Amino acid sequence: MKRTDLAKNLGHKLDGRMKRAGTPERFAGAAVLDRKEQRKLDQAQGLIPFAVKLDAQLAEKIRALAESRQIGLHELVDELLRKGLTAAA
Repeated sequence: MKRTDLAKNLGHKLDGRMKRAGTPERFAGAAVLDRKEQRKLDQAQGLIPFAVKLDAQLAEKIRALAESRQIGLHELVDELLRKGLTAAA
């Protein structure tokens, strides 16, 4: 093998190790759960995924409202849907 091929292979090995390593705890802030763990926690709380398509402006308003109230997007959408359903009934 050429010297350049060896250096390129070493670079690929390093890239692979860096991708598998994940985010160090000092940068992650709170404990980051993988998807399976998060799904199990959501199921224990009775939560299910529910995808909808929204107008871009409406989605931006919802994000801005969640940020201004300093709550999560999921909590805000849950609250708004509950209020809307009780008003419609």
